[in-house]
Amino acid sequence: MPAHDVRHLTTENPRVMVVDGSKMVRRLIGDMLQRDLPGVEVIGCGGLAEAKAALAEGPVDLVTTSLVLMDGDGLQVARQVRSAAGQRYVPVIVVSGDAQAHLEARRFTEDVTDYFDKAEGYPALATFIRGYVHPEPMPDARVLYVEDSITVAVATRRMLQAHDITVLHMSRGDDALAYLREHIGQEDVGADLLLTDVTLDGDVSGLDLLRAVRNELGYGKRRLPVLVMTGDGNRDKQSNLLREGANDLVLKPIEERMLITKTLFQLRMAKLRERAAAG
Repeated sequence: MPAHDVRHLTTENPRVMVVDGSKMVRRLIGDMLQRDLPGVEVIGCGGLAEAKAALAEGPVDLVTTSLVLMDGDGLQVARQVRSAAGQRYVPVIVVSGDAQAHLEARRFTEDVTDYFDKAEGYPALATFIRGYVHPEPMPDARVLYVEDSITVAVATRRMLQAHDITVLHMSRGDDALAYLREHIGQEDVGADLLLTDVTLDGDVSGLDLLRAVRNELGYGKRRLPVLVMTGDGNRDKQSNLLREGANDLVLKPIEERMLITKTLFQLRMAKLRERAAAG
């Protein structure tokens, strides 16, 4: 997804616009946001026309919109946000029941900051939005980070460590795969999340590593989330990474808030899986 600037989210009392044709869904999302984000102002809109009117009344700090609306679609909402005064860098999150299919087909436009699949559930959506507004550290989280560029690795590692994330950095895909193989059959798989570049030194690329995690090791998306970093704008290649089992992509050049938001969200969803399994 495009790495839009999200600096607007430093506000103490964020204004979040929720666009959905269902009044019940708008209320449900609004209630969850107000529970999770004290001081948040939720602006509910039933469609494209109401969203346009709301944007004309004043700036917002984040927009979440259903992909399908009675008078248009979420991509049109995203375009409206970008054209409204002062809204160029506001995060726009499209919510869809088939977001993964749209993502794999690269149908989302550059006006969309991120996407969310309804299958994750509305409580998870509230967590996702909170990750944008107020990212919360996960001090026990461990990220296995695979990157062969020393310059990029140093910068990215600092971004993650600034949010209390423990980073195990490796420069080669074969070393990372060997490390993960050492933990086969153990409850602890060696990391809580794998963050890897596509192009790596050695015989094992980021795609090879992703395939090994999903097929050879048999780890699902919640057992070991995988974020793949790529600077390749080829949509077919991006789609293939998602079809092969990547949880999400982080496009280069890396924007810190986008990286942290995606990382923390995947880590939280993995933790929810652990709690559900334990329960």
